[in-house]
Amino acid sequence: MRAALLAGAAFVLIAAPGVGRAQSLILHGGTIHTGVDGAPPAEMVVVRDGRIAYVGPNRPTETRDDDVVVDLKGATLFPGFTDGHAHLDGIGWRELTLNLEGSASIAEAMKRLSDWAAAHPEGVIVGRGWIETHWPEARFLTAADLDAAAPGRIVLLTRADGHAVTVSSAALTAARIDASTPAPAGGRIDKTPDGRPNGFFVDAAMSLVETLAPQADPEALRDAYRAGFRVEAAYGWTGLHFMSAPWKDVPLLEQMAEAGEAPLRVYNNITPDGARALIEGGARSVADGRVITRAIKFYADGALGSRGAALFDPYSDDPHNRGLMLTTEAEVLPLYEDALRKGIQVTTHAIGDRGNSEVLDWYLHAMMEVQPEQRAVRDPRWRIEHAQIVRPRDEMLFAGLGVIPSMQPSHAIGDLHFAPARLGDARLDGAYAWRDFVELGLPVVGGSDAPVERGAPLIEFYAAVARRDLNGFQGFDWRPMQAVSRETALKMFTLWPAYASFREDELGTIEVGKRADFTAFDIDLMTAPEADIPKGRAVLTVVDGVVVFEAEPAG
Repeated sequence: MRAALLAGAAFVLIAAPGVGRAQSLILHGGTIHTGVDGAPPAEMVVVRDGRIAYVGPNRPTETRDDDVVVDLKGATLFPGFTDGHAHLDGIGWRELTLNLEGSASIAEAMKRLSDWAAAHPEGVIVGRGWIETHWPEARFLTAADLDAAAPGRIVLLTRADGHAVTVSSAALTAARIDASTPAPAGGRIDKTPDGRPNGFFVDAAMSLVETLAPQADPEALRDAYRAGFRVEAAYGWTGLHFMSAPWKDVPLLEQMAEAGEAPLRVYNNITPDGARALIEGGARSVADGRVITRAIKFYADGALGSRGAALFDPYSDDPHNRGLMLTTEAEVLPLYEDALRKGIQVTTHAIGDRGNSEVLDWYLHAMMEVQPEQRAVRDPRWRIEHAQIVRPRDEMLFAGLGVIPSMQPSHAIGDLHFAPARLGDARLDGAYAWRDFVELGLPVVGGSDAPVERGAPLIEFYAAVARRDLNGFQGFDWRPMQAVSRETALKMFTLWPAYASFREDELGTIEVGKRADFTAFDIDLMTAPEADIPKGRAVLTVVDGVVVFEAEPAG
């Protein structure tokens, strides 16, 4: 290819060898959206040693011996898509354990459990992904369901949102849980009419049974991360913000990156058990920034679907319940303040209006205590994860404090089937309010929350611009004005995640000098009919100039 000239030539897609070595690429043959405001689509990108060396119209270019020439064959190239909120370990385990995602009824979910139990006759059964909101039975799973499907087995099936689990009677016995067992603070144990646990545990109460799950050995854990990387790369993600990254797993992820086994960028937001160690030890980065650990993820409340999100007023469909707060200001404020002093980013899960308001107050108190001149990073770029139900007055406080709302568009198109019943109409004014935040000048980080949701970037992009479910349904006054433009949606998954991880100078747009992270789809997200967007697929994923995923030819 040394003397080949791109102008007028045709090339086949060539996969780059291995992962971890910066490559030189020449990409052409499709529309290239740079993500730069006001810039026209480009026709060609040249990459040298993992950095973008040229972007613009096609031009004759002499190739080097190490060049990989990529003919996009009509595909559309974008800056690398980043999943701004995902759980890499959960994505991997979803591939390796019982997956109940998409089950259409209790009957179907229990058929999957029966089949799994038959195929795996020994040991504890662990699964995830069920959600009752579409089921004709219209209820949570109970121990009785699990007992009928897998008699005598210890079974733990986590709801899709990760904030509730149903366990079998054998599991209740093994954990020594009975009618006298109290729910821990921030948790709930659902009961039968006669007062016995019915097997359904919410938020902090999950800790009563989680020790029954088998602990993965190091190689199995590595396999789970490998599986997670494979899934994410095939979707077109070039990186992810790993939320609730287990502190104990950080060394493994760093080892994988240094060994060339981490094909995507990972920005770790660790579990609170590692907060003090990270604050005292400082931010970590390995393999030329492939894995960075500089943020701590806290939980303020639960999830809306399991009625654990903390609300000011009771749930419209559960008048004695206002949800659960999982922590207190007294517990987190010392860590927040020390994080400010040491330059460690803080992210906090908050879904309900009370949960979001409390976290904003805590952030305000920490920032008042630690003034900008006392901080290691003057603009700390703190985040609230989900920010699903926010009072309009609190939206203004996001802007005043510079708090980044990190939101997952697919939640809105799934929750639209039950959120109106949970919240009533009035509280929907601040629900999934992407456009409100954007109009306040805030960067809204887009993510998927996989494995809570499927995790596909095209579903997330579609949800952000259409605000309809995958069948085109929106429902009555699901606040359609909160949908965003395609240009904004692109920023939500490219430039704004880069900003939220302090990397906007080298990621997020296709510009000379930036790192060569690209995602190509077989559909142009900027021009295709809305309904066609989720029908597309990723065809190419490039990180640091290395092709980490290439789709098989269609058909």
